[in-house]
Amino acid sequence: MFDSERGEGELVETWQRFVQGLLGVLALIGAGIMAHYYAPPDTAELDQQVHQLSRQVADLQRQQSFSSAAVDDARGSVAYVYGVYHVSGRGNLRARVSGTGFVVATGLLATNRHVAEPWYGDREVAVALREGGTPALEKLEAYFPGSPLPVKLETAVLATHGDLAVLRFENTAFTNKLRPLTLAQAAPHVGDAVSVLAYPMGVTGMVAKSPAAVYERLASHPDNAETAGELAALSLIRPSATFGHVGDVTGDKLIYDAPTARGGSGGPILNLRGEVVGINSAYIDGFSGGTLGITTAELRPLVETAKTKRERLKTDSEESCQVTGVSCQPKRIGAALRTKN
Repeated sequence: MFDSERGEGELVETWQRFVQGLLGVLALIGAGIMAHYYAPPDTAELDQQVHQLSRQVADLQRQQSFSSAAVDDARGSVAYVYGVYHVSGRGNLRARVSGTGFVVATGLLATNRHVAEPWYGDREVAVALREGGTPALEKLEAYFPGSPLPVKLETAVLATHGDLAVLRFENTAFTNKLRPLTLAQAAPHVGDAVSVLAYPMGVTGMVAKSPAAVYERLASHPDNAETAGELAALSLIRPSATFGHVGDVTGDKLIYDAPTARGGSGGPILNLRGEVVGINSAYIDGFSGGTLGITTAELRPLVETAKTKRERLKTDSEESCQVTGVSCQPKRIGAALRTKN
């Protein structure tokens, strides 16, 4: 009897120890679970993400700042182009042209063909030409920011297909200091930020944004060379900058939403680095996102051809001087253009 009771007591005691041990294990598991869910998380990964985001924001800020500086630096190389032309024959059409151009090399200005050759693509002029009319430029000049005097322009190269041209301008102490804008090597992509430097609305636009006293005096003046000359004398020949994004790239054309207007043709389209990715050419009425440009890839071969012609002309001139033994003075480019107003 005594042994039986003793055995039962040991069994109960063993069972109690087992239960206590089990409860202890469960308590440890519960404590581990509680610690997992309620302990402060490891912040190393979160800190790394915050650091990466901060760096990206800083990069974007630096890009935007650089873009603003690049646009401002490029303005001095963007000229207002003014011209007068006529078409002889029935009706004797005579008209003005205003546009934009930018320096692409020493003595060379890029623009649209319809600025360099104003009758290009003009349906009214096309009718006159079919009837035997002959087009001719009377004047084509470029007004650069910071210069009180225009420089004469003459055609260097016209695109066979497409609305592009490269013009020559005379070398002066002022023009020799102009910085050629860099042509981008890579084509832009949809969504890329761009800016356009141009002279929308020509003289009218520049008068509108001039100081109040100047505006009151010139607001009633015609959009002509005389008014442009007054603006130049006051250092008010300054291109406007508009900003937007590329909406599409189709072959040689760019579509973007940086706004423009008459007079903006031929302006450079710049990327964030200040490189020229295209040439502003036209816009679609009634569609704010329908500004059209031509890619830089189409301009580059024209510039190279113009450079080759320039060097050939220089060489021919030097050889002519050596053969004749006459002291040759630099020829004023555009001297053959008539300057009727």
